[in-house]
Amino acid sequence: MAKVIAFSNQKGGVGKTTTCVNLAAYVAAKGYRVLVVDMDPQGNASSAMGFFERKEKSSVYEVLTDDLDAAAAVKETETDGLFAITSSSDLAGAELELAQVMIGRERVLDEKLAGVREKFDFVFIDCPPSLGLLTVNALAASDGVVVPIQCEYFALEGLSQMMNTVKLVKKFLRPAIEVEGVVITLYDGRSKLSKGVVAEIEKVFGSKVYNTKIPRNVRLAEAPSYGKPVAQYDPKCAGAQAYEKLSEEFLQRINK
Repeated sequence: MAKVIAFSNQKGGVGKTTTCVNLAAYVAAKGYRVLVVDMDPQGNASSAMGFFERKEKSSVYEVLTDDLDAAAAVKETETDGLFAITSSSDLAGAELELAQVMIGRERVLDEKLAGVREKFDFVFIDCPPSLGLLTVNALAASDGVVVPIQCEYFALEGLSQMMNTVKLVKKFLRPAIEVEGVVITLYDGRSKLSKGVVAEIEKVFGSKVYNTKIPRNVRLAEAPSYGKPVAQYDPKCAGAQAYEKLSEEFLQRINK
């Protein structure tokens, strides 16, 4: 049965999608079957895996709002062992449609994923940068949360609200959910600001912070425009090496 991990931070531009897709690709490269579910209406995770079409009718939108079985929405990527349920341009309206469901609207994704969990080792959910029903659905379906935080002044801004949401989900919807780990992104080891932000994050999260830090890297930023994880685009760049190392640390912690 797959372990389901949500990648969430209500602040945009923190490397959330980049971390979700690239960690998934490296975990898949180590022999695991990984499904990435793109719950963000922007569809960046879908594009980063090579799915640029936003109007097809077998996306997470149809899974959430129609009778489409999740297994029918799963697509193969060019990376062995990596699969996707893509976003679509209609997903922006799913929040309103879910809000009209009177009973169990927070658990729709959890129920839909039940039929595919046994086919994968991991399900990674890329959440939108908000705390609406799409994110709550993702958290309610997850066993753990990975929180990417960028090394910038406002890194911790709004984070307490997100952590409070996780606590509420744990109390009322998903007792098993835990913060799996915190990933430091956009890190510059030469910057006093980066080091200061890391120190503050470690005060808050302690041992939950992964030792591996993801640097600012041009090749890492370029990879999504080619529809490839960085492992395929430029496996020798600093960003790729960091995500490979993060995947090893991630699996080591999961398998303890």
